[in-house]
Amino acid sequence: MNIWIRGGHVLDPDTGRDGIYDVLVADGKICQVQEPGAFSGGEPEGGEACRVIDGTGLYVMPGIVDLHVHLRDPGFEYKETLATGGLAAAKGGVTTICAMPNTKPVTDSPDRIRTQRERAKKECLVHVSFVGAVTVGQKGEVLTDIAGMKKEGMACISEDGKSVMDAKLYKKAMETAAREDVLVLAHCEDQNMIQGAVIVNESEYSKNLGLTGVTNVVEDVIAARDILLAKETGARLHLCHCSTRDSATMVRLAKEAGVSVTAEVCPHHFILTSRDIPGDDADFKMNPPLREREDVDALIEGLKTGAIDVISTDHAPHSQAEKAKGFGEAPCGIVGLETSLALSMTELVHKGILTPMELTERMCHAPARILGIDRGSLAEGKCADLILVDPDREWVIRKEDFVSKGKNSPFDGRTVRGMVVMTMVDGEIVYEEA
Repeated sequence: MNIWIRGGHVLDPDTGRDGIYDVLVADGKICQVQEPGAFSGGEPEGGEACRVIDGTGLYVMPGIVDLHVHLRDPGFEYKETLATGGLAAAKGGVTTICAMPNTKPVTDSPDRIRTQRERAKKECLVHVSFVGAVTVGQKGEVLTDIAGMKKEGMACISEDGKSVMDAKLYKKAMETAAREDVLVLAHCEDQNMIQGAVIVNESEYSKNLGLTGVTNVVEDVIAARDILLAKETGARLHLCHCSTRDSATMVRLAKEAGVSVTAEVCPHHFILTSRDIPGDDADFKMNPPLREREDVDALIEGLKTGAIDVISTDHAPHSQAEKAKGFGEAPCGIVGLETSLALSMTELVHKGILTPMELTERMCHAPARILGIDRGSLAEGKCADLILVDPDREWVIRKEDFVSKGKNSPFDGRTVRGMVVMTMVDGEIVYEEA
């Protein structure tokens, strides 16, 4: 059935449309975008066969493209699956996911890319772009078949969850990535500088909690190394989950110098600081950790100026039993697919830091452009991946309401403004708020 969205506020960075329009979705595509009443006879051709949706007071946006998601499948299905991750994405307005390779087995070969893509088409409600590992088994010793994985539809490469510590080997990976035009997603963390510390920001506050933490330099030295390697090799580099003021500065300077680098930040890193951790609560444990106020301010400034291109989630579900072990033993990571848009609207749009159009650019259009996929747009003829958002709907985040298997969120109980009320993938409604 065709869908006619009447009188919604279209936000589309690709075409520059920022105003009230009627949108016709037909055969899985954006068929027409017209000013209200501009359709011949007052309704689109074939309008009698349409489902009509009143878009009054709603934003009509391209579907969110999330460059950083852990689906845990295969190997850790008790944490998340392709199916439950797809449900969570659809509920949060995410229509394309980049799935990281640290599964079991690791996604590190053409065969595994092919198998995962075939499964995702059958089991997941949204599009999944699979990320291949940089090294076999993510062991940092032998490079994967990057060219072969690309032929099977791999989206990009990453050793996410760790850095490739052998700079010579990583340079070879970047040279291959540049030759094959494959995007490199970088988790920046010098593992030699952790030395058994707990992944929490080192500060007076962490010491009061009895925790030996890590400093910003653990991230910064690898960010600097990877930017220089990208400059040397010509690879397209994307820095994942930036959390420090110096990372934000380095990205800005690298762009000014002509290096092909982009960067992302997660809502928890531009909202929370280490001082928000309420004692030994591992729902506040993630990697990189929550930093200080000056880091948060720098990340927000980077989003505002465009030095930081993208908002992603680093959605990382774990079981409640694992997170109950506390900071000392619990794994790192929080969930984010169902809350990222609401948190970003609350903290960035409703506080006047970003315009609605700028937020749409950071969450929908820019990540699609960086990934090199033909999405993140509401132009006529494009795939109808779109969301309807009530920008003023106030609601309370409650982890028991999550459809993700993961309930590990530091935002449980937080009041937010902005709710996804409908998600379409290729013109099919995959989520509709009751």
